[in-house]
Amino acid sequence: MKPQLVNVLKHLALLGAFSDKIEVSSLDLADHLKVSQQTASRYLIELEKRGYITRELGVRRQRIGLTTRGKTLLQTEYLLYKRLFEHQDRLYLTGTVFSGMGEGRYYTTLDKYVEQFKEKLGFVPVPGTLNIEVNPLELSKLHLLRSYRGIVVESFSTENRSFGAVTCYPSRIKDVECAVIQPRRTHYSNVLEIIAPVNLRETFNLNDGDSIEVSVFVGDLNEESGDS
Repeated sequence: MKPQLVNVLKHLALLGAFSDKIEVSSLDLADHLKVSQQTASRYLIELEKRGYITRELGVRRQRIGLTTRGKTLLQTEYLLYKRLFEHQDRLYLTGTVFSGMGEGRYYTTLDKYVEQFKEKLGFVPVPGTLNIEVNPLELSKLHLLRSYRGIVVESFSTENRSFGAVTCYPSRIKDVECAVIQPRRTHYSNVLEIIAPVNLRETFNLNDGDSIEVSVFVGDLNEESGDS
């Protein structure tokens, strides 16, 4: 949806079209929007074609009302802004589920990692990670998330090899507590790897390609620039 059309829909609602039909001319609307009459008329025609408003044309004025689709769009916008201003302690990221390379199952069963997960996150994860490819439009959020220190699970070594540190971010998917983990050595730059005390795929009946939202809590996590 074009931002200009959302703006017009918002102004129509503020004029009263959300609850009832209003009488307005394209010239009046143009003055209200600070655009030309032709542009205002074009906006109304497009909104009607898309099913966001209804119009009854008169000689000089037209009766305009928001459809259920138009109201739903504005309600969605409202909820997004409400979330933005009321939940500044978290980030919401959406993406699609996909199958990874299988490495998560191995790493999440190593005792040294498991002990630290239990101590620092408060749960023992089931083997494996849920992999989510972040929506391209939300990659800036992912970059912002990585600017927070998070909870660090320390590196360790065995006789045969060393294992790198992992940064964890307490999270939630619906009503299930989990954690986004960011290995210092990773193959991906646009992916969330998630551990949880339950199998998330089974719990939410997820398949590859399904869309899902993750809320990541950052309120108590210092940004890297904040402690220097």
